[in-house]
Amino acid sequence: MNDKAQTNVDEGQSSVLGVIQPNQMQPSMLTESIEQNQISDTMEVHQHPHHGHEKKDWKSYLWEFLMLFLAVFCGFLAEYQLEHKIERDRAKELAKHFYDELENDSITAQLKVKNRLKQEKALKDLVVYFRDSSLTQVSKKFALDFEYGVSFRSPSQFEPRTIVLEQLKNSGSLRYFKNDKLQKLVGDITVIIRNIYDRQVLETETRLDYLNPIIMKHYDYAFDARMKEMGQNVFEGVNHYENSNETIPYHINGLENLDRQAIINVLNLYHGNVVGSTRENFINKYIEINAELLQLLRQEYKITGS
Repeated sequence: MNDKAQTNVDEGQSSVLGVIQPNQMQPSMLTESIEQNQISDTMEVHQHPHHGHEKKDWKSYLWEFLMLFLAVFCGFLAEYQLEHKIERDRAKELAKHFYDELENDSITAQLKVKNRLKQEKALKDLVVYFRDSSLTQVSKKFALDFEYGVSFRSPSQFEPRTIVLEQLKNSGSLRYFKNDKLQKLVGDITVIIRNIYDRQVLETETRLDYLNPIIMKHYDYAFDARMKEMGQNVFEGVNHYENSNETIPYHINGLENLDRQAIINVLNLYHGNVVGSTRENFINKYIEINAELLQLLRQEYKITGS
């Protein structure tokens, strides 16, 4: 068989077997095959061999653990110190505001005690006057004692400012005060303030039930009008009259219906069981607790009084 015949046989066999010889490929098929081979070669070039990790000994693991632990611990310490500083600063700020409030109330309480002592003396003198003296022509002292002892109420009423105190209790800010004695005194002053308010409610009720009827029946409202003319208010006018040499007539109204003994009983009740008791047992106790708190706040938070 000659070469040409052999070639024809080979081509026929290839055609039968479905194998395409290079010389039988279309140009587009040949180009596509070349590109696929190039891509395959490129992928093979970019593949990197995987190297195994070196095995660490226990010292390396221990060192890494210690470093991680120290990092976490230092972060915790920094956060703790920051929170502690914030609490200290907040406690000092609250302590200063609380100190100012207590200091102002201390001054007010002292003034109220002074006014109550004057009121108590006026009530005692009125008892003596109603018992032993003529009521047709009363003295200047009687008129002043009636004003301070019976007519006046506001000068003896103690109303402490409790804005910071209520904030400490209601907002939970009292926890910033770590001193146990300080927390106890805050509780004590809260109780005594509530007691003072309760006592002053009793005073108001006593005035309404017993003193106001006396005033309505026997008070000289013409004298009251003269006092108001002497100052911006009746309190200022009476104070001016007390320190002057002037004498303004005072007339007790309704003398024909005046019951001396009944009035004496009311004055004794109001003096001993109401006004005097509130001062002795409650306002004085407030002043004592207030002073302890001021001293402790100065010591704990290095506060300088104004």
